[in-house]
Amino acid sequence: MSQLFNPIGEKAEQVAPTTAQANGENAPSADQDEPRAVEEIESLCMNCHENGTTRLLLTQIPYFREIIIMSFSCDHCGFQNNEIQPAGTFQLKGAHYELRLTDMADFERQVIKSDTATVKFIELDVEVPAGRGQLTNVEGLLSTILDDLASGQDDRKEQAPKVYAKIEEILAKGKKMLAGEAFPFRVSVDDPAGNSFITPDMRDGVGKWEKREYLRTPEQNEALGLTDTAKDNLDESGDIIPDQVYQFPASCPGCMHPCTTNMKMVEIPHFRQVVIMNTSCDDCGYKSNDVKTGGEVPEKGKKVTLRITKPEDLARDILKSESCELECPELSLSVNPGTLGGRFTTVEGLLTQVREDLHNQIFQTGDAGSAGGDSLSSQEKTRWDDFFAGLDTAIKGEREFTVVLTDPMACSYVQSLADDPSQPDDQMTIEEYNRTDEEEEELGLKDMKTENYAEDAEPSKTEA
Repeated sequence: MSQLFNPIGEKAEQVAPTTAQANGENAPSADQDEPRAVEEIESLCMNCHENGTTRLLLTQIPYFREIIIMSFSCDHCGFQNNEIQPAGTFQLKGAHYELRLTDMADFERQVIKSDTATVKFIELDVEVPAGRGQLTNVEGLLSTILDDLASGQDDRKEQAPKVYAKIEEILAKGKKMLAGEAFPFRVSVDDPAGNSFITPDMRDGVGKWEKREYLRTPEQNEALGLTDTAKDNLDESGDIIPDQVYQFPASCPGCMHPCTTNMKMVEIPHFRQVVIMNTSCDDCGYKSNDVKTGGEVPEKGKKVTLRITKPEDLARDILKSESCELECPELSLSVNPGTLGGRFTTVEGLLTQVREDLHNQIFQTGDAGSAGGDSLSSQEKTRWDDFFAGLDTAIKGEREFTVVLTDPMACSYVQSLADDPSQPDDQMTIEEYNRTDEEEEELGLKDMKTENYAEDAEPSKTEA
């Protein structure tokens, strides 16, 4: 992949070493915590075309991954600029984050906006297009938007009075939001590259913080400079044959080297057909698994409640679709739809994956020998330790708990241990429910029409 940041300059050098190092004393060992070196690069100022200085720092963001913080300053004209870039490459899927703000503390949520991300304050009906990367918080995002809108209002008042009045309405509403007088409202970050982020909180309930991953469109891949190398190698009829493995050439999202995606259709007894997809890279070791369900859209959603009372229950097969919400009330665990993607595994395997992914996001720093989580307060770290301790106990089968799968598409499944699969399982309840308008809208079902759709395309005789 091409270099993410390529300033104009001749030589890069590190900041001056410490006094002890300059005098030849022993430097700190790799096991000790030491600040990361700031790189200084002489760069061309695009404001006065003299040489300024760009400073680069590679740092780890808790709950997320490593990023590069860049700061430019010019001593000649005083111009300054700050932005961030992801330290890795594009992710396999795009990511959409949404946070519902309900109190002033939510303004402090950290936000990473990459240069490919779009930010939108939904109730304010204001969208910030892709542009400069930022490391900020929700308050900083909203303040920046309002400041940008306020600039030039004096000229608009004379030249475009209608535009001036409309922007004044937005500014007034935005200031009420900043003052805490317009709760609740939502902010979303959509990034096709998957490198943006809104910090979660373990106390967030369902509907407070949401992450949804999605496959990029060909247009988004083209905008990111990626090419779709997957080829259709189905049989001549174009149908997928069950239990046959299909292979597609692809590009690894980790190192961009050629790799292979395997796909296989599997029949789950007493349920339906699902497609299992796996991508692995021999060069960097990247691996990814996903499960897709097929069939028609059901009329109602489905809620499956399973009571785990003995270690044998952890071995039950479980299918969690992309649209499914997972809850374990006794463990204070809630996984929003789209967070893990589709998974076909066991109850133990699903909980283990949730634990590993969440633990890596919170405590992993990327430094060898570092315990991670240094940016967390002691109180917050204690809460997370207690949470993971309870989750570990459940994974070992040492406590009873409940698994609740709520799927508006009714595509999720839990294996029954009854002697006759057609008979109910005493530890499991399955109930259907009517989807809410919000779920219908999010799934795109409100605008879907599968019958007599040609009538809408043809004008009526009266219109003609």
